[in-house]
Amino acid sequence: MGKGRLEAFSDGVLAITIMVLEMKVPHGTGWADLRPLVPVFLSYVLSFVYVGIYWNNHHHLLHAAHKINGKVMWANNHLLFWLSLLPFSSGWMGENHFAPLPTALFGLDLLMAAVAYYILTRSLISLHGKKSTIGSSIGAERKEKVSMLIYAASVPLAFIAGWISLLLYTAVAVLWLIPDKRIELKLAEELGPHEQR
Repeated sequence: MGKGRLEAFSDGVLAITIMVLEMKVPHGTGWADLRPLVPVFLSYVLSFVYVGIYWNNHHHLLHAAHKINGKVMWANNHLLFWLSLLPFSSGWMGENHFAPLPTALFGLDLLMAAVAYYILTRSLISLHGKKSTIGSSIGAERKEKVSMLIYAASVPLAFIAGWISLLLYTAVAVLWLIPDKRIELKLAEELGPHEQR
């Protein structure tokens, strides 16, 4: 089964997710009127960065795929579901000035998206084989596993010290800010110097 429709559908869902992220315009015209929006703005930026990170890495992942099957399609839908909740979880967190429960829910959303991305990569490796471009380039998945552990720790930490959870969410975003180069490097290696032009 070809992957074109899956890529187009995923791009559409991610674009809609970005469009749903919102900040309400303040009713005043002074700097003081913007101050209450600072938490909303910070949660907006963090969510936007996360959607961008997933879009970049999803693009690289599907670029290396040659085919998909039903398992991959459902794994992809699972990922898109959790990513589509980011506007809600981040908006609730920002509107409530990083209160414990909304901050924990945002972390749970990030954790579930990370788990879903892991399942998607495993599904693609299972379909293409461990010696395929995807299988040989992803390897040990240290960044993925570390990210999931940090998210899992951040959820209960939100009830103790929410600012620590926010720092950890930001740290994981920084870790992934540069798109995952493993697949890109493997594809370049397979193409060779003549075909890369």
